[in-house]
Amino acid sequence: MIRKLLDTIAAKNHQQRLDDLYQAFIRREAKVGGEIFGPVQKGARREFFCLDRHTWIWHEEWLDQAGQRQSQTTRYDLRPGAILKAQGNEAYQPVSPEEVHRLYQAVEIYRQRIRDEVYSFA
Repeated sequence: MIRKLLDTIAAKNHQQRLDDLYQAFIRREAKVGGEIFGPVQKGARREFFCLDRHTWIWHEEWLDQAGQRQSQTTRYDLRPGAILKAQGNEAYQPVSPEEVHRLYQAVEIYRQRIRDEVYSFA
């Protein structure tokens, strides 16, 4: 019985370590990705990352002129034949060809920087 308990704890600890490692990599990818759009102002935060096979996230936080924290999250959903975008609580809308081109360029830079700066040890 004690062995079963220890095995369960070890499995949970192993899974927790894997989850923590995954989250650390996502945070690092998001930070590197946010830098591809230029310097991030002091007190602000910008993230750009691939959430899953079909979703890209661009998130920004900043202080407005009144010192209030503002944020905006843009989600890009890649679907067969279309890329859709939603900001905040808005519904998904089709992306213009110009924005598709800019997103494609950002993704290419992101992939190169992530490969070179995050996963270069592999």
